[in-house]
Amino acid sequence: MDLTAQAGWVLLAAMVISLAYETFRATARAGVSSYDSVRALLSSLPLYAVIIALAVVLVVSDALWIVWVMLIVSVGLIGVSILYYSRTMLPPRQPTLIDHLEDKVYTGLLFVAAALLVYRLVGLPLA
Repeated sequence: MDLTAQAGWVLLAAMVISLAYETFRATARAGVSSYDSVRALLSSLPLYAVIIALAVVLVVSDALWIVWVMLIVSVGLIGVSILYYSRTMLPPRQPTLIDHLEDKVYTGLLFVAAALLVYRLVGLPLA
């Protein structure tokens, strides 16, 4: 499996984990904050769909354009996770261990995907 496909699978894993977590927050923790509702979840679904579709393209295609697009998306999501989510969304959610764990795993997977995509762009093997 090449670096592009590996990055795609990592991004798919990150998005599935994030979507499962947000579904948990929207149902089991509904009302804890304004971010924890079915309405908030439904409003984010189009963004999840686009990113998941792009990650699938990344898995099946080694085209340079998708590598660049997903690198930009990955770095953007890392920025949102660190600069917005952790500072603005997480505190009102009254986080427990699962919240912190999901945040770190999700962000870590984004870093892994971004690193794989950079390796692909500069032509370095992982070995």
